[in-house]
Amino acid sequence: QVQLAESGGGLVQPGGSLRLSCAASGRIRSFGYMAWYRQVPGKEREMVATIIPSGDTRYGDSVKGRFTISRNKAQSAVYLQMNNLEPEDTAIYYCKAFGTGYSYWGQGTQVTVSS
Repeated sequence: QVQLAESGGGLVQPGGSLRLSCAASGRIRSFGYMAWYRQVPGKEREMVATIIPSGDTRYGDSVKGRFTISRNKAQSAVYLQMNNLEPEDTAIYYCKAFGTGYSYWGQGTQVTVSS
């Protein structure tokens, strides 16, 4: 079995930065697709950023130009650099690793942007 664990969340002031990490444990493998999602109470979970097997990236409209997704060479960990954070970025952030026949989610890490 595979477990994903996020880290790096916390409280930051508007305009600040955070770097989230997501590492796999258990039966570690090279994942095809890795992504970050976020969710606030009462709303659906939304895609923030995705990195595909080729290394190309996709971003949600609200974070383009501010967030950057990356992964390690083994394709077993994923990161999210978040700059110029806004109060609207406050949410629980989840990482996801998925591909043909599998899909894994982490437990989430809270990000709060507030002065």
